[in-house]
Amino acid sequence: MSQFKYDLVGIGNALVDVLTKIEDNFLEAQNLPKGSMNLVDMDQSNNLYEQLPPGKEASGGSAGNTMAGFAALGGKGAFIGKVAGDQFGQVFRHDLKAMGVSFDSTDYEGDYSTGKCLVLVSPDAERTMCTYLGAANDLRPEDIDETVITGSQVVYMEGYLYDRETAKQAFIKAAETAHKGDTGTLVSLSLSDPFCVDRFRSEFRDLVKNHVDILFANEDEIMSLYEVDTFGKAMDMVRKDCKLAFLTRGSKGSVVASADDILAVPAVKVDNVIDTTGAGDQYAAGALYGYTQGHSLETCARLGSMMAGEVISHYGARLERDVKEDMTAIVAEAS
Repeated sequence: MSQFKYDLVGIGNALVDVLTKIEDNFLEAQNLPKGSMNLVDMDQSNNLYEQLPPGKEASGGSAGNTMAGFAALGGKGAFIGKVAGDQFGQVFRHDLKAMGVSFDSTDYEGDYSTGKCLVLVSPDAERTMCTYLGAANDLRPEDIDETVITGSQVVYMEGYLYDRETAKQAFIKAAETAHKGDTGTLVSLSLSDPFCVDRFRSEFRDLVKNHVDILFANEDEIMSLYEVDTFGKAMDMVRKDCKLAFLTRGSKGSVVASADDILAVPAVKVDNVIDTTGAGDQYAAGALYGYTQGHSLETCARLGSMMAGEVISHYGARLERDVKEDMTAIVAEAS
């Protein structure tokens, strides 16, 4: 029996996603670069929301999406984040708990509402995000439950949250708590977006080198982190900084890099890409599920690719069908 109560604990922005199909001229009118992630205030978010066509509202947030995918595969998880005691906050809390993810963080009490992310999906399936962090942005060191951290095999933190000073302190507390003593808890981090890397490059470099065991990044993010012009150079550098790096490259698949080895795994072929929202989140869910269950690194990457391929075949950042049979087939093939 595992010494850990949880396989994985996610720390991130607790947001409700509003997913809407738009035309490219809408982005031009709003001066929004296609594919970008934009932080907006409450007034900007409400104004943009009023101009959008009808969409789909669902619990989201990067780490929340990862935890939902992880639970869908059968992993036991917990989540640490902040929501207000409003309707959206209640929906977010209920959704995670209904999936079997423990979420016992106290409600935020203040002037902000529960955060929301407007996900604008272009005809070519590219997504542009406008995020109002709201209550999610108030995560503090005191919100990090040390018993949950040390009771988890792996801690997973999303780079999107790394904005306010209190959130940075919460990251450090979680990482130091995980590595304190001999619990064996590992720390993983998703760089989340080139936008995040550009803003916090030096701090992320320090975080990766001194606190992170397992890193998740896409090709653009890892090259930006190390300010190099080729993927190969970035891969060589990250191998010196952390135990493992899962580096995704879209249709080119992914690479698992460690000090001792480099493993390339192809992407799952998807005939019709509908929406790339959540691809990185679900890749992390699959890879971390495989890792916490003791599977090979190749199997971890294949599970990640399967999850990413599944989520980009429909609108939204969470799964719409049971993928356990697919997971079982991948594991069986590797044995």
